[in-house]
Amino acid sequence: MSHTAGDAYFRTVGLTPAHIAYFHAMPAWVTAVWALGVWGAVAGSVLLLLRSRWAFAAFAASLAGLLVSLVYTYGLSNGAELAGAQGVIMNLVITAGALFFLWFARRMARRGVLR
Repeated sequence: MSHTAGDAYFRTVGLTPAHIAYFHAMPAWVTAVWALGVWGAVAGSVLLLLRSRWAFAAFAASLAGLLVSLVYTYGLSNGAELAGAQGVIMNLVITAGALFFLWFARRMARRGVLR
């Protein structure tokens, strides 16, 4: 929605003009690693449902994308300032979920559940 509806979408979800400017200033490589995180998780979930051993690789790619995007947010930009405490908590929950799914896929592969 952020790409198809743009600023109108951002305003409907309650983002401030500073948040919207932050998203517009985001480099393309950050969008790419963010997409890797999101679509890697989607692919990993589908592969897990299909009992494919490739689920682990997809979840690993997703975690890598997440971690690189967090480096940008908290280390290379003012994203931490804009996110506030709620953003930190949300990112911790997302990271915990990504770690869990990576661990789960590895465990299921070792147990022979994933082919």
